[in-house]
Amino acid sequence: MNQFNKTVVLILAIAFIPFPALAESSVEDLSAEVRTLLKKEMAALEKGMKLIIPAVISGNMQDIEKIAGQMKNSYILKQQMSKHQMHELHQKLPHGFLKQDGEFHRLAGMLEHVAKEKNTELVGFYYSKLVESCVSCHSDYATHRFPKLDSHQPESSHETESSHEH
Repeated sequence: MNQFNKTVVLILAIAFIPFPALAESSVEDLSAEVRTLLKKEMAALEKGMKLIIPAVISGNMQDIEKIAGQMKNSYILKQQMSKHQMHELHQKLPHGFLKQDGEFHRLAGMLEHVAKEKNTELVGFYYSKLVESCVSCHSDYATHRFPKLDSHQPESSHETESSHEH
């Protein structure tokens, strides 16, 4: 096989590798310390998302503003990571993941702002956008942790039957 054909085969092989598989191996490439910090960050964000719900339904805009502000500024990563660890994170995680992470933090900032303004309608809107952001990122990069979000997994026959009944 000549060099041109080898290059074409390599390009085609790379093009057909599912991107989430690349992302999963990229996370595995992180040092244990950085993986631990990333897991802590995700757990803190999940906790924040859960704490916002009772604040929304009770109209506690002050709590929403505080929690959203913490989410915007990152709980763990910016506070506990060294410059070397931050560099590692940016080098080894896929660009798409970093872009989605940035969008999540931007949306958290918007939620913080509209809570400060006591705009309940927009609080609901931005909270729903944060949920969408979580689901999108988990679907793209964390189906190993959230297998029900894996669009490549076939539905079980029970799930298929129950969805047709309703």
